[in-house]
Amino acid sequence: MIIAARPLILIPAHNEQATIGHIVGQVRQLWNLPVVVIDDSSTDATARLARAAGATVLPLTLQLGAWGAIQTGLRYALRHGYRAAVTLDADGQHDPADIGALLQPLATGQAEVVIGAFPERASRARHIAWSYFRGLTGLHLEDITSGFRAYNHTAMTVLASREASLLDYQDVGVLLILRRRGLRIVEAPVAMQPRAAGASRVFRSWWVVGKYMLQTSLLCLARIGYNALPLTTDD
Repeated sequence: MIIAARPLILIPAHNEQATIGHIVGQVRQLWNLPVVVIDDSSTDATARLARAAGATVLPLTLQLGAWGAIQTGLRYALRHGYRAAVTLDADGQHDPADIGALLQPLATGQAEVVIGAFPERASRARHIAWSYFRGLTGLHLEDITSGFRAYNHTAMTVLASREASLLDYQDVGVLLILRRRGLRIVEAPVAMQPRAAGASRVFRSWWVVGKYMLQTSLLCLARIGYNALPLTTDD
């Protein structure tokens, strides 16, 4: 298997002490890749357990949410010279064994962004939401909300920019920005497990779902993903 330039593994985490040590350990054992855990103001032992498992921990003094944490990680990666990054959740849903499947299309030049897709995991409500956003955006992707993603250097630079700083969620808005920049996005089939603990950040309550749907709909209606802009960075 051809692997892209040595990537950095980024894991945003908020109160994930039940799973974070195991996930970091798996990544280190399977791939021997550097891992950065962005600790999103956890109040439990997440940071301590991540360090003990071999990760570098970036502690956030203010809770930024999943996308703010990931953007912090991407800026850290660029500052330290990494040309590829993989993001995965800290809740145990994503299998680190699939990291290679995400990196392969980057290495062969097939795409700038790869999404680990497992649409079968979704509830009927989530499938309805995905269908709604596919119709609104024209994005031809099966698993729009997957946080298991690989980015090459160009995509990292776009997503570390100020333009991407106003987003609350890492899924549709991020995909629209990437498309606006003319970047190729593909999906790679991966396995996913049920959450080991906690609840979905988006689908944990009707209030949060409503806020997510409204905010993302406004992004779509603003057509931020259309009228592609030229790239100004080198891959």
